[in-house]
Amino acid sequence: MDRKLRIGIIGTGGIAGAHMAAYKQFDDVEIVGGADIVPGKAKAFFEKWDLPNAQAFESAEELIKNVEMDGVSVCTYNTTHAECAIAALEAGLPVQCEKPMSFTLQEAVDMVKASRKANKILTIGFQPRYSYMRRKVDEIIASGAIGKVYYIQSGGGRRRGIPGGTFVQAAKAGYGCLGDIGCYSIDECLHAVKYPKPLTVSAIATDYFGKNPKYWPGADTFDVDDFSVAFVRMEGDVTFLFKQSWAMHADSLGDTLWLGTEGGIKVINGFDYSNKPSRVMMFTDVNGQQVDSYVLPSHPFDAYENPEKIDIFKAKVRDFCDAIKQGRPAPIPGEEIVYNQAICDGIYRSAKLKREVEIEIPSFD
Repeated sequence: MDRKLRIGIIGTGGIAGAHMAAYKQFDDVEIVGGADIVPGKAKAFFEKWDLPNAQAFESAEELIKNVEMDGVSVCTYNTTHAECAIAALEAGLPVQCEKPMSFTLQEAVDMVKASRKANKILTIGFQPRYSYMRRKVDEIIASGAIGKVYYIQSGGGRRRGIPGGTFVQAAKAGYGCLGDIGCYSIDECLHAVKYPKPLTVSAIATDYFGKNPKYWPGADTFDVDDFSVAFVRMEGDVTFLFKQSWAMHADSLGDTLWLGTEGGIKVINGFDYSNKPSRVMMFTDVNGQQVDSYVLPSHPFDAYENPEKIDIFKAKVRDFCDAIKQGRPAPIPGEEIVYNQAICDGIYRSAKLKREVEIEIPSFD
């Protein structure tokens, strides 16, 4: 492609600014238009970013109909990810959709169907995949060094970290903590083992902090989860213990773990989603002796610096652009993230019903 890549942005709220900051660093990309359902918001967004030639609209349909584009970033409310992504795909446009992929499992399946029918890429915005330590852990597990993984546990969590705005409005966000950072936890744990198919989920989700004005000033309008835990049974006799929190009386929900038949890996207090350094340990037996080692031995207690400097958000956006230009498959394909969405959907349903639920993933055909 000799000319610049023409990109549109659907939804011009907070996360759209991160997309714009990345796109503006690329000389081979131009932002040609955008849309937001709030009157005047898209126009103000482009004025802020000094893009007087970018066309602003108040619906995704108007943008798609009136502007020639090579791809779009979908940065809308969680509950409208599916409709906007599908509209773009049906118009023949590659899509980079922010996380979570959608609100319901069926929406995620419909997005994949639209992508396949249009033969256009659908990639989902899990930028932590580009961090050095995430890739290092994935590499170790893929090598077979810890054998068959049979138990996985997510860790980390926020002691206090309830975001504002639409994040705490069920009509727009769908989920609370689960859809904000919970989906990251699911991806970090399961991408490393190539996403086994989830079968059943037993979960709880609470809102004790968000509903309490002592901890959250908007308690009277808070109507999503701020904490959730789930026990997920998966194909291949894999068990996944999921935990995530926006607020709690603890500094962490523990370590992220992968236990295998030949070894184990522990991320102390879980990965940091903003790419701060993580401390990772590996446990094995060597010549009959139990051996504990740090994956980065030069930083055994505090990894003050990442060995590889990378802006993971920029890397995510660049990969999307290169996939379009080079005709490559989606960097983080929707087909894979459907399993992530299936677990979110299962956690939501199980928590509502207060019992274990089965996960049935519809066909893409």
